Formats: sequence, structure tokens, C-alpha cells
Amino acid sequence: MKLPSSIRNWISITGAVLAVFNLASILSLFLLNVLFGFGGSYIGLFIYMVLPGFMIVGLLMIPIGMRINRKRARKAAKEGKELNWPVLDFNNLPTRNAATIFIIGTIFLLIISSVGSYEAFHYTESVEFCGKLCHQVMEPEYTTYHGSSHERVACVECHVGSGASWYVKSKLSGLYQVYSVMAKKYPQPIPTPIANLRPARETCEQCHWPEKFYDRKMKVKHSFLTDEENTERITQLQMKTSSKMMNGKLEKGIHQHISPDVVIEYKTTDAKRQVIPWVRYTNKKTGEVSVFTDDENMLSQNELDSLETRVMDCLDCHNRPSHNYNVPQNFIDQSMSEGKISTSLPAIKMVAMLALNQEYPTRDSAFLAIETQVNDWYQSSYPDIWESNKAEIVQAISEIQNGYANNIFPYMKASWKEYPNNIGHMESDGCYRCHNDRHATESGVVISKDCTLCHNILAQGLGGEMEYSANFEPLDFKHPVDIGEEWRTEPCSTCHSALY
Repeated sequence: MKLPSSIRNWISITGAVLAVFNLASILSLFLLNVLFGFGGSYIGLFIYMVLPGFMIVGLLMIPIGMRINRKRARKAAKEGKELNWPVLDFNNLPTRNAATIFIIGTIFLLIISSVGSYEAFHYTESVEFCGKLCHQVMEPEYTTYHGSSHERVACVECHVGSGASWYVKSKLSGLYQVYSVMAKKYPQPIPTPIANLRPARETCEQCHWPEKFYDRKMKVKHSFLTDEENTERITQLQMKTSSKMMNGKLEKGIHQHISPDVVIEYKTTDAKRQVIPWVRYTNKKTGEVSVFTDDENMLSQNELDSLETRVMDCLDCHNRPSHNYNVPQNFIDQSMSEGKISTSLPAIKMVAMLALNQEYPTRDSAFLAIETQVNDWYQSSYPDIWESNKAEIVQAISEIQNGYANNIFPYMKASWKEYPNNIGHMESDGCYRCHNDRHATESGVVISKDCTLCHNILAQGLGGEMEYSANFEPLDFKHPVDIGEEWRTEPCSTCHSALY
């Protein structure tokens, strides 16, 4: 088959070889991935993005080489008139052959590129692409995502949502993120809340919506004291996620905050939205408007006017829906209640807390310190236990390390300390940001701190000394350690966000 002589140059030949080689690689890897699962989660990056890029470069080199070769030939022949464009004479056999190859090749490549573009789109929307491409940077988010209730919801469902405009915005934002990773310009930790996140009503409310009926939920919490016996405390809560008629009155539940009948707005003075000095409540049915200000964080009118007014939505409470960094006492309690850490090991809860509430520069150093400290404790304090229960101690060490790896990330400086969870009020203020008996109107109406607004305690106690509610009437909370009445006035986070 005759082709134009201008194609006989090293640039065009190299380009043709590069294009053919990458096309063959794409097809081969695609078949291996589909038929045998070869390549894992990273193979899509090469099949749909990296290799097609090299193939296109190779294809572009062919006409560029031909163009350069023609210019050189004309210059060497010293012709009087230089033609800027080649003459397409289809009576010429090499021209016909080149045109045929070009047309057939173009149609073939259009088909391949259409399929590739479609697959590339879906690959860039995948969880693996979001979480694994920039492994160190996104490791905290990717790890905690797999431990969340939204594990089967793809990242883009919340971070992007449907629609072309938000897809384009996300990809433009992604370009800067790629640059940040390559140039190591990313912050450690990544700040939240994300300023340009799609509104919750366009993402969360596609599955959860205010008009939907949410029945009350039962929650049983197992916790262990840091004493020698690892004394277990059980608390059974009835969470008021829905409203309920009580004694002829409507008892409002937690989700009244996003009721279609009300609008709750607030202003915050810090980037993480943990300090809220001003709240406005509007009843859309009656037109009643109430403004609450915090008497411990009083701001002038000019200062308030300078702050953004935000309408409360799902994410103001559910701010860690898929990336929750559990505090050590919580994930150790869970492991102990599930039997992954033996409660027969004396003071294992205390030993775990001593090891976990220290700062470590790397995960490896943390793992080594956890192993060393647990072994040293039992060797020195309980040598008999260390000799007779080595298997349980090894299992406990492994589970403590596993809890650390899933919740604390030294490289990105990500942990519960940087990402407080606003659901509840134990380790951070959460509900108490507003419900603290300090936010009041000019007429003296306050946003109550009453525990029974959100939940009723139906059972509580240590081991076999349980106290049960009669007729679902709420029990008065009893602190497992005697601190008098301070739990009524002091926020829980005063103690629970510290080392123990």
C-alpha cells in the first residue's frame, strides 16, 4: 500500500508507533480488567485517562511530521513557489490510500473515544477516584467514609449531585485540587465546613426530607469506666426524632429544626461554626419572629451585621455524615462491647486511653508506642496476666491500633480534635451551641438546655444495677462518677473532650 512520501520521517513514524502501542495497551488492559479483574482500582486511570492522552499525542505527531517533512523537501528542491497546503489529488494512489486510512481511522477513533470518554466520566465519579488517587491527602476521608452509614452512597452524590452546572463546578474545583496535591499546597488538616458544597436540600433531601415521618429511635450505649474492673455502664435512650402527641399537646422532636413550618437562622463568629452568638426563629404559619442572643458572647449591632446569616439545614447538626472521626473513648468502648477487646484484662480501658491520648508524628510510631505501653503496663503491674493472657493482650493491642488507624491520621493532622461532631453534646458542644440556657430574647424566653427536648433516658446503670423507666417516663440522668450537680450546669465537653 502506497502512502505519501512525506510520511516517511522519524516524527510521523514515532507518532504512529506511539499511537498504535497505546491503542493496543488500552484494548489489552480493558480486556484484562473486564475478564479477570486485573489492575484493581487504579487501572481505570490508565485505561481512560493516561494512555488515551499518549495515543492522541502520537496521532498529532503524524501530521506534524508530515508538514515539517514537506517544508524541508520543498526547501531542498529550491522551488520557486512554496505551497502552504498539500494538494489533495484523489487520482493519485498514495493520496487515496492516505485519505481512506484517515477516514476509517477517524471513525474508529471516534467510537473508541466516545466509549472512553463515557467510561472516563464514570471513573472520575467513582469512590476509588475520589479517595485513592491522592492517597495520603484523602486517606482520612476515604477511611472514615467506609466506616459510615453512607458507605454505599458515592462521594459525588453529596459533593456534586446531579446536573451539568454542578458537575462543571466540581471539575474546575478539582483542577485546583490536583495542582494543590502536585505542588503540596494543600492544608493539613483540610478545613471544614466546605464553603462551596452543594446545599443540603439538593443532596441530603433527595433521600431524607422534612415531610417524611421519622419514628422515635431507640439507642443503647455501652461505655466502660477506667477502673480495674472495666465497669460497664449501659444507657438506653429514646431519641425524639419525630413529633408526638402527649396529653393533648404536640411534643416536638429533634427534626423540628428543619420543619417546613419554621425557619431557623443563625450567625457564627468562627469558621467551624462552633460559636453561635445570634439565632432567629421564624414561625411561617403565624409570622412570629424571635431573636435570641448569647449573653456570654454579646456582639454589637455592627458586628452582627458584618456576619453571614445562615439558614439552618441538615449539615448544621449532621456535620459529619460520612467522615466522622470517633474519639478514643468511643471506639474503644465499641470494641469492648463487641468483644474485640477482652474486658477481663484489668484496666484495659485506662491503658488504651493513656496510649491513645498522646500525640504521635506518624502511624508507625503510634503503633509501636501502643504495643510497647500496653505490654509494659501488664508486665510491670500484672505479670501473671501478661504471662497467662498473652493472646488476649495481643488481640487488644491489634484492636487499639486498628481504632487509631481508622480515626486518627497524623500526616493530615486529622482527628476528632479538628473535626468536632455536632450530633450530641459529649465531646464537643454540638447541641449546646444554642441549647445552653444562655440564648434569650429581650422578653426573657430562652433556648432551653433541657435534656428531654431531644431524648428520654429509659434505662441506665452499672452492670446488674440497672434502673428502668416506668411507662416510658424519662429517668433523671445519673452520672457514673459522683460529680454532684455540676453535670447540669457544665457542658459535657468540659471533661469529655480532654484526655479521659
